[in-house]
Amino acid sequence: MAGSTLFALGLFVSTLVLGPLSLLTVPLPLRARFAFISLWARFNLWWLDRTCGLRFEVEGREHIPARPTVVMCKHQSAWETLALQTLFRPQVWVLKRELLWIPLFGWGLALLRPIAIDRRAGRRAIEQVVRQGIDRLARGAWVVVFPEGTRVAPRERGRYHIGGALLAERAGAPVVPVAHNAGEFWPRHGFLKRPGVIRLVIGPPIAVADRKAAEILEEVERWVEGTMARLSGQPAAASPGPGH
Repeated sequence: MAGSTLFALGLFVSTLVLGPLSLLTVPLPLRARFAFISLWARFNLWWLDRTCGLRFEVEGREHIPARPTVVMCKHQSAWETLALQTLFRPQVWVLKRELLWIPLFGWGLALLRPIAIDRRAGRRAIEQVVRQGIDRLARGAWVVVFPEGTRVAPRERGRYHIGGALLAERAGAPVVPVAHNAGEFWPRHGFLKRPGVIRLVIGPPIAVADRKAAEILEEVERWVEGTMARLSGQPAAASPGPGH
């Protein structure tokens, strides 16, 4: 309890300090802006280790392509939004637009030009992901997508949505799949963090040439959920149905 409280205090103070300072990066190019703003993530990962004894190991760094592409990652907690910033630089996220309305935190997000969607917009939101995703890739940024759209508990599987795969198809950009077991240590709705070592696995890029989005998404889901089963030591959860 004490460690988690100290971590929350550091998270708050670092946001209070770096949020306003991030506004000074407005004139800078995206790469330089990201380098400064992501100090917040790096600090809080370090602080998480110091206060809660929670660190992480990465498997598959050699699979990271030389050029930015689409990253599709399992979403279990807030932890992966920090850790991914240390691996794919610079990056933008596909996220719900309400996050940009959070004082200080939202300012930093907005400066990184995320793809902020209205999740109720349906097809229009998918078209926005494709259009803006192609733009961000052309500008040299990785596009990070959480295909389930929301955080899911360990050993559970959400419905995989088509937007990220459709972006990959239209942009001709390979998909880098990512799995991890952060939810075992940092629960999606929990305050307490368990000490230990989070394992994050980066898979080989999934080719998209001459393939449709549904086929790409199916391979991403198969790899991610199979890797999640390996990390948890249990059989993969049953799919809730095809993405949409």
